[in-house]
Amino acid sequence: MPYDTLLALILFAFTTSITPGPNNMMLFASGVNFGFARTIPHMFGIGIGFLSLLIAVGLGLGALLHSVPLLYMGLKFTGCAYLLSIAWKIGMSRSLGEGRSGAVPMTFLQAAAFQWVNPKAWVMAVSAMATYTSAQSYMTSVAIVGLVFAAVNLPSVSTWAGFGSALRQWLSDPVRLKWFNITMAVLLVASLWPMLR
Repeated sequence: MPYDTLLALILFAFTTSITPGPNNMMLFASGVNFGFARTIPHMFGIGIGFLSLLIAVGLGLGALLHSVPLLYMGLKFTGCAYLLSIAWKIGMSRSLGEGRSGAVPMTFLQAAAFQWVNPKAWVMAVSAMATYTSAQSYMTSVAIVGLVFAAVNLPSVSTWAGFGSALRQWLSDPVRLKWFNITMAVLLVASLWPMLR
């Protein structure tokens, strides 16, 4: 892969991984509600789940979805419905998860599986594979795209969980936490808008 293409890929991976979207909104809320340590499985689940999606798209799943638009539409609406249910849970949460209540952070497997119905993840994966792979050395370029995203993703998403965790003390006030969780739920729903157009 040429040096300038690799730099462009790194920039693309970084900006798409660190900008607000469903994963980062959920990590921010999880950092606040459960702390950084309890959010680590969620972060790793995002990384592994997205990497598996990215490689699958590179190996032909993206072409299948392009040729069967109804399947892509079904994935999109399933992802949106799941995000709406998560937004509802976040918006209704009124206490920090300290192990006392029934609230638990998203698990590794849940976060990994979510990538397969996350509209932003699909847009990122299809865009990356369409833009940064080359026909001459296709499998090598698919592997490079996967490695770059793997290297960039965890530091990017952990930033959001870290910010959330840093706000835990300030948000231990029930009124502040209530309005924070409602705001995060609204932002999570709003993050769907660009992907539904």
